[in-house]
Amino acid sequence: MKLYVVKIGGNVIDNSENLHHFLKDFAALDGLKILVHGGGKVATQISSSLGVETQLVDGRRITDIETLRVVTMVYAGLINKNMVAQLQRYHNNAIGLTGADGNFIRAKKRPVKTIDYGFVGDLDEHSISAENIAKLLDASFTPVFCALTHDGEGQLLNTNADTIASALAVALAKIYETTLIYCFEKKGVLQDINDDESLIRDINPERYEQLKLEKIVSEGMLPKLDNAFAAIKSGVKEVILGQADELHYLNKGNSFGTILRS
Repeated sequence: MKLYVVKIGGNVIDNSENLHHFLKDFAALDGLKILVHGGGKVATQISSSLGVETQLVDGRRITDIETLRVVTMVYAGLINKNMVAQLQRYHNNAIGLTGADGNFIRAKKRPVKTIDYGFVGDLDEHSISAENIAKLLDASFTPVFCALTHDGEGQLLNTNADTIASALAVALAKIYETTLIYCFEKKGVLQDINDDESLIRDINPERYEQLKLEKIVSEGMLPKLDNAFAAIKSGVKEVILGQADELHYLNKGNSFGTILRS
């Protein structure tokens, strides 16, 4: 049976019209599906209004206890439940979750090396409870996971949404034919970062190595692509990177964005 694991970025979440169209297309996807989201910009705005300073190091949020309270309210509450309500509107029986619910995603607090990231969780190959998530999917629920996990000792942890999506796809690939989809602001992987029409349609590991050698792939894309190929190596059928407003092409049996395959 097919499963789509779809991760959406902040550019969709931050624009109510974009989010509305995306959720309508997501609800229309045939087959089993999981949605994963963060919500960093909204969390930053609400932190500011509450007088909680946002600290970022190399684009990564430092999650102290006050920030954890805000992201829990924003990710697991405001954003997650609004998405679930919209999906119900489109007759998609969604259920909003953190990793703590059902013990679905257990993480380990990131150890302090040069930087203390605070209450941030890292995942490993044992983090995902695939069999329990499969029970929800097989009962026709659509899980909507926000970027929060737990450590099994009562502590919530802020966890990268890209990483959660990849870990879910890898774990569930043992049960379903799984496609991982990252929806973001670009049409996919571009030959020229400034030219939206320079889309690279297909990349396999050999082509990826060549693109890196030629420095065609921008540095910001490297972690995403490294994770994507690691997921494929671990059993995920394919990874798609593309714009959220092109997701509807899958409903017509067409592809979109850049497809990564083994």
